[in-house]
Amino acid sequence: MQVRRALFSAEGQEFGDIHLGNLLLSLGGADLFEESVQLDMHKIDDKLAKVTERIHQAAILAGRDPQTVQLIAVSKTQPPAAIAEAYAWGQRRFGENYLQEALDKQQALHALDDLQWHFIGPIQSNKTRLIAAHFAWVHSVDRLRIAQRLNDQRPEGLPPLEICIQVNIDDEDTKSGVNLAELPALALAIQPLKRLRLRGLMAIPVATSDTQQQRASFSRLRLAVAALNRQGLALDTLSMGMSGDLEAAIAEGATFVRVGTDIFGARQ
Repeated sequence: MQVRRALFSAEGQEFGDIHLGNLLLSLGGADLFEESVQLDMHKIDDKLAKVTERIHQAAILAGRDPQTVQLIAVSKTQPPAAIAEAYAWGQRRFGENYLQEALDKQQALHALDDLQWHFIGPIQSNKTRLIAAHFAWVHSVDRLRIAQRLNDQRPEGLPPLEICIQVNIDDEDTKSGVNLAELPALALAIQPLKRLRLRGLMAIPVATSDTQQQRASFSRLRLAVAALNRQGLALDTLSMGMSGDLEAAIAEGATFVRVGTDIFGARQ
């Protein structure tokens, strides 16, 4: 694969050109290289650039510094080669929903030691030990028992696990998350856990193309963070906004947006 890419750090500083084919070969040998050949890899850089520009423009329109909004590339069901391609264009934060799939990718890409892995899917009690050991962030904590297990199982050699509480912001029966009424008690119970660092809230609002309805949902999450901070917490993170509503989320204060299809295309 005769493709050259400029490799950037998470802060955007260029530190050298790489040959993408050599990168893939060094990571996973011929299998990973062959996997990349079967993908339409050249489109990932264009899509990533377009999403980044959307974030930049939305932040400017909202009167915000674009650097205050970080992109999580949602790579669930995507192969390691697709992550390596996004990495070659400077992306460092990747979100995964399925634990075993994520662990396999982490193993395949272990040489890329500055990848930051975010767990964004539902959490089962029997999966907490591996999640606690292999992720930097968890966005989907919605029960005290899960938080306690993550705290107890976070390896001592790692920094505290960064977490967000998932809020069911529109009270949908089909979605996970604590409701707004129960949120303060859960947040205050999690805050003292020493191996966790409660950073903020995450939500997946009801799907709609109505911008005002999008903003109303995101506004409720923003106001919930403000209310918790008035109770003595120091939350700084709003994980909200995806491909179809990231502009509305940024207008309401999102610090993480989670985008998958608009970067990688349809799920594999």
